[in-house]
Amino acid sequence: MIKIPISIKQKMVSHCLSQLPNEACGILAGQDNTVTHIYLMENIEKSPVSFLMDPKEQLQVFKDIRLKNLKMIAIFHSHPSTPARPSEKDIKMAFYPDIYYVIISFLMIPPSIKAFEIKDSKVKEVEILEA
Repeated sequence: MIKIPISIKQKMVSHCLSQLPNEACGILAGQDNTVTHIYLMENIEKSPVSFLMDPKEQLQVFKDIRLKNLKMIAIFHSHPSTPARPSEKDIKMAFYPDIYYVIISFLMIPPSIKAFEIKDSKVKEVEILEA
């Protein structure tokens, strides 16, 4: 399970809304599966069906996470017009087996937010609790 405060959920949704019709992305950090920090990232692909974080921006975030003695808990991204479940590309690009992948879908209002573990191309939905 992953714990995400409502304020961070709201920031995720706002960031994703601001990037429509393209996918948006970001990183969630904290301790013990509880998110305390959000990093809003740029989708350098600028695509409605795919995202890619800027490697330099990602490195800066990793340094900040380490400096604050936090851990990366999740990567989040939006699906502007598809359900909140990992696509084939999302599964292939899941390079961090020990974190969660959070997807925000705008198929419905309010948006659907779901979290997944992706290990060895196997996908398992996990519960999101409010911290």
